[in-house]
Amino acid sequence: MSYLVDTNILLRNIQETHPMHESSVQSVRNLLALEEALCIIPQNLIELWVVATRPVEVNGLGLSVADALQELEQIKAFFILLPDTTSIFTVWESLIRKYQIMGKPSHDARLVAAMIAHNITHILTFNINDFKKFSEVTAIEPRDI
Repeated sequence: MSYLVDTNILLRNIQETHPMHESSVQSVRNLLALEEALCIIPQNLIELWVVATRPVEVNGLGLSVADALQELEQIKAFFILLPDTTSIFTVWESLIRKYQIMGKPSHDARLVAAMIAHNITHILTFNINDFKKFSEVTAIEPRDI
């Protein structure tokens, strides 16, 4: 089975002092031990970049461009980077209509659209409530792995 790894998992993996770090790292290890495919999409990397390079004072990691680039390279080397495709937008459009999505949840709908386009049924995330409305996918918390 393949899992999409949510950006919050990626962020917690690089934040060694975060209380959710160990849970995040262990869930990835456990899934790899089960020989599950762990995937990301370009959107994950863009979202990570925003948080990684944002100042700490405004809930970011405060990384320099060089350090953030290094993190991106490590993540791309570790996880399977799936491409953006034209079908993702079409699927996203149908999801926002079906679920009447407005505002920030549109980003989650795009992750789900990419999952559907790439035939991925599970997402590893700390925010399972953000994905409960989507019957097309199953959200799994790290502690449940």
